[in-house]
Amino acid sequence: MDKLQAVAQSISTVNWQAFAVGVVCLAVLFAWPKVSERIPGSLVALIAGVAMVNGFGMNVNTIGDLYTINSGLPSFHVPQLDLDIFREQMANGITIAILAAIESLLSCVVADSMISSHHRSNMELVAQGAGNVTSVLFGGIPATGAIARTAANVKNGGRTPVAGMTHSIVLLIVLAFFMPYAAFIPMPTIAAILLHVAYNMSGWRNFAHLCKTTSKGAVATLLLTFTLTIVFDLVVAIGVGMLITVVLFMKMVSKETEVRGWKYYCDEDSEVTHLRELPKSVRVYEINGPMFFGMTDRITDISVKSFTKYLIIRMRGVPSLDSTGMNALENLYDYCRENGVSLIFSHANEQPMKTMRRAGFVDLVGEDHFRGNIDDAIAYAHQLLDEESRAVRKRAQ
Repeated sequence: MDKLQAVAQSISTVNWQAFAVGVVCLAVLFAWPKVSERIPGSLVALIAGVAMVNGFGMNVNTIGDLYTINSGLPSFHVPQLDLDIFREQMANGITIAILAAIESLLSCVVADSMISSHHRSNMELVAQGAGNVTSVLFGGIPATGAIARTAANVKNGGRTPVAGMTHSIVLLIVLAFFMPYAAFIPMPTIAAILLHVAYNMSGWRNFAHLCKTTSKGAVATLLLTFTLTIVFDLVVAIGVGMLITVVLFMKMVSKETEVRGWKYYCDEDSEVTHLRELPKSVRVYEINGPMFFGMTDRITDISVKSFTKYLIIRMRGVPSLDSTGMNALENLYDYCRENGVSLIFSHANEQPMKTMRRAGFVDLVGEDHFRGNIDDAIAYAHQLLDEESRAVRKRAQ
């Protein structure tokens, strides 16, 4: 916002010659790929900008007019290590590290799609981290794998890490021997190149496609993050965007989790295709989806009749169970005990079973009440009912 304010305040000081150079260079950048893809358009625009300024004697600032250009390598120095600075910059450092990792891996994915290959993610991130740590010792700033340069590299024949190494060596040679010639580069040419790179990396087509095809929640998150990036900064935008995304994800998962009772052949509008024989005193409920704090209220939908003696909970569709879901099952157990109903669990998966064992729930319900599949659970309920019937007959005798 500060930059936009500065532009608005200084709009009356426009240098029309510099503007003309920038427009011409920008036109070259967009038009040159139609002429040749092997020669970088930025190089052609650079030559065109230098030729215009020096050939026509235009009143346009160059790099040499604004900055002191020196050849040679940067000097080695150890960064100042201070606990206060570390505390202040910790959040920024984490954000930059995450963004750098994402952009570098995205560059790898782009290259993979262009050459039908597969990158090594660990190698990419370790190399990037080592490079960034080392560059700091020479006054460098964090850098990532750039999508634009990666695509240009691949289009010009790069297929192996040797291409990236060659790129760095060429930059080193320019830095050491050809920096004085950079003084002739016009600033509008640099601005045009940066604008072209920003346009190519903006992904506005994907932005528009996402707005048309994704859910309203995802679009709202996208627009809010975009706005916060412009108004405040990237750190604020990422923090808020991640928080909203987590909330939307939990909402989505909670909607996919369902608790439903079995339909019986005598129920109205029942569409049962494979019937299992169930005693009247046995009810079956299925839980599908992860059991976490976003869906525990659905456990309260489970009810029993006055004649129900055994309640079978089928959990084959439950991949995970957290502490809040565990608490909901304990409340269900208390509800069933108050109504004289015994719980039987069918096909509890590995993670939910570990959670229930750790909470002591398996011992509370009884190890025998956890069966491997629904048919075994129904057979076990039949067995318990038969034992109760025999016990009642013995007492009657």
